Amino acid sequence: MTSPAPSRHPLRFRDFRAYLAGRFAAVLAQYSMMIVLGWQAYNVARETMSTSGAAAQLGLIGLAQFVPLFFLTPVSGWVADHFDRRMIVRITLLLLALSAGLLAVATWEGWVSLPLIFSIAAVVGIARAFNGPAYSALAPNLVPREVLPNAIAISSVVWQTGMIAGPALGGYAYAMEPWGAYALAAALFAVALVCMMLIGPVPQPPRDTTRHPIRQMVDGFAYVRTNRLVLATITLDLFAVLLAGATALLPIYARDILHVGSKGLGHLAAAPGIGAGITALYFSFRPMKKEVGLKMLGSVILFGLATILFGCTAFMPRSIAMEVGIAALIGLGSVDMISVYVRQSLIQLHTPDAMRGRVSSLSQLTISASNELGEAESGFLAALVGPIAAVIGGGIGAIVITLAWARLFPELRLARTFDPPDIREADISQEKSS
Repeated sequence: MTSPAPSRHPLRFRDFRAYLAGRFAAVLAQYSMMIVLGWQAYNVARETMSTSGAAAQLGLIGLAQFVPLFFLTPVSGWVADHFDRRMIVRITLLLLALSAGLLAVATWEGWVSLPLIFSIAAVVGIARAFNGPAYSALAPNLVPREVLPNAIAISSVVWQTGMIAGPALGGYAYAMEPWGAYALAAALFAVALVCMMLIGPVPQPPRDTTRHPIRQMVDGFAYVRTNRLVLATITLDLFAVLLAGATALLPIYARDILHVGSKGLGHLAAAPGIGAGITALYFSFRPMKKEVGLKMLGSVILFGLATILFGCTAFMPRSIAMEVGIAALIGLGSVDMISVYVRQSLIQLHTPDAMRGRVSSLSQLTISASNELGEAESGFLAALVGPIAAVIGGGIGAIVITLAWARLFPELRLARTFDPPDIREADISQEKSS
């Protein structure tokens, strides 16, 4: 992937700058709100429940967000390909801002409860089902095609940085003032909405009126299923992060294992963001160009190893456990950024614009499955076998899945660059027959 001339850099386009600023604010708000939801739900539950019972509530929080997104994914992708993507994003941002504002008021006045938290989590899941595909599919419409690869890379870096830095922001804000964490999220969603209002009209793919909408929704699944490189990148992230969900259990580690409280939770949540930010800064100057498939596989293996190391902090002396845990999470965030950078670039560059909304919705579904459903899996597993075994076992599982995917999908291992398709078909056929 070659960098465009400075005069044609994506950041020279006003609409794209507004898009990036708005998306960064929205992702920061979304993920800061999610970590606070988990922390608050865990603390409310601990007032009347044991550690295992409260851990199960973390699982329910993830499930409440994932279920609506799971059922709405086919519809939301089709909507993003057939209606004004700007308007979809604006409506969902308004809904998210109102949800965060309601939680701020409830926390301020002291009537926040588990049913309210679960209800808001479900609303967040519904909003994200429509917000994510529209946001992702909008980026390629804001810059000329010749600078699209760099625009996709920058957008992916901004999204991932906000996703990992957001929990740190939420943890620190909650430590200062619980209601303020939600108020900050509401303000960031409002900033994102203003940025989206600044974007002018964008080209919309021509609508297919010759076939039934349900058939068009199925097209997205069919495209991903037949494009093995896209399928490999999406499913690898799904299963690896689904298993290695250490960040979902940070509230348990902060309160009951490392005993560092909400301020310590902020430090732990900040650590992946530091690693992701350093890696994102590196990619902004030195974009990845060669052996992208092998680098993605290697990064997921390192992700599993970092997860195992973090889980083992429970057995370390208190004098070093927190420092080792932060270092492990910094490494986790760094290698996760590599994986996401490769996955998002391959998906966007291998997908036609008319189908980007539907493919992006499927990509978001796997991301949500690996995050929110991963939270549910980690919470329920922690309630069953304990949080330490859940984290360490998840890291081992991520490594096993990566080795299996390297064998099952030679397309990924042999992908040299982001340009489609830089794979030697003869080599793939030979490997399959061997």
